Amino acid sequence: MADRTGPLTGVKAVTCSTAQAGTVPYMLMADLGAEVIKIEVPGVGDSSRTAGELKGGISSFFETNNRGVKSLTLNLKSEEGRAILHKLVKDADIFGQNFRPGAAEKNGFGYEELKKINPALVYVSVSGYGLLGPHGRLPGTDAVGQALGGVAEAYAGPGEAMRTGVVSVADESCAILTFGGLLAALYYAKNTGIGQKVETSLVGGIVRLMGWTLTTTMWRNANPITGARINGTRERPGIAATFNDRDGKPLVFQLGHIDWTRAMEALGFLATLRERGADDLGLALVSDEMKNKILGVLAELFATDSRDRWVEILRAADIVSAPVNTLLEASNDPDVLANGYISEVEYPEIGETLKVHGSPWQFSETPAKIGVAPKLGEHNADILSGLGYSESEIISLRAQKII
Repeated sequence: MADRTGPLTGVKAVTCSTAQAGTVPYMLMADLGAEVIKIEVPGVGDSSRTAGELKGGISSFFETNNRGVKSLTLNLKSEEGRAILHKLVKDADIFGQNFRPGAAEKNGFGYEELKKINPALVYVSVSGYGLLGPHGRLPGTDAVGQALGGVAEAYAGPGEAMRTGVVSVADESCAILTFGGLLAALYYAKNTGIGQKVETSLVGGIVRLMGWTLTTTMWRNANPITGARINGTRERPGIAATFNDRDGKPLVFQLGHIDWTRAMEALGFLATLRERGADDLGLALVSDEMKNKILGVLAELFATDSRDRWVEILRAADIVSAPVNTLLEASNDPDVLANGYISEVEYPEIGETLKVHGSPWQFSETPAKIGVAPKLGEHNADILSGLGYSESEIISLRAQKII
């Protein structure tokens, strides 16, 4: 099984990408067997090589986003450096970049130039805002995507200020959508021989992540109910809500209107809810006062016992429920570990085995393979010799600081 090739074996990608949204799509390709060549500045490299937690010079940020790819250092401001890039692009399937809008064109690797070299090339461009709006030429970061796309409201409780979160959800959402988009364009190119430009953005990724809740907000022309996800209609309400147990540990449950009474009975809450006039969940959709009353009574009741007991009761009643994990708890969750969503990789250079992301997919015939991030310029000789450069020519390129 370990020797089987991945589903993207034979696919070649060349990237001038940095940070997170611009690198994760190609890391995912490398996991699945593609050859990914990452272009980096000679002697400097991707600035994210020193970001995050460092262990013996290995960066948690860089490792997460660049594992399994090859590193080629190349001075793209030099004529010879651009010539090498063009040679790589000539037989590549994918080219990716997330430079500030306009920079790729200025530096000789814009879409119009590269498609002349390879008409079947899928050219992938990631931006902050999307290129068509009034701020399309501005640089963007994960914080911009979160701020503009609406996700900050999802983090805020009633009466709390909206704030962006500690996890890079805009970067990751954009990266995963970029991965899907480039595969769709690759499929078309393989069938027709016609490449194209695929554009994604941090803002666009978050807007898609907001899903049906955003649609409902637009249809109602009003911001969503906060404090819990209460949806549906007055007659057929549903709820997804988080409450703390007696020790302050949170749990979540989600149910539709049919299961509301059954769940409250199983928990032993129904009689108290009726006594307090808080047993009709549908009232939460039409009255903020009733919403707060229902949620307040539930908070009191869940605070009387442990979350393990509440989750056990709800699951026994076939109600969706789970503990709310911290990031550290998530990394040790039994389902996360059993499904390989977290893996371990040995790093002989520091004498440690470290936990890393596993694969979110299970392929029955072409399993993903978890690699490690490259050292700066690690694959210079291999890649250039593959393009026909001799050993002496490679030495000369290095001396001229072209690589």
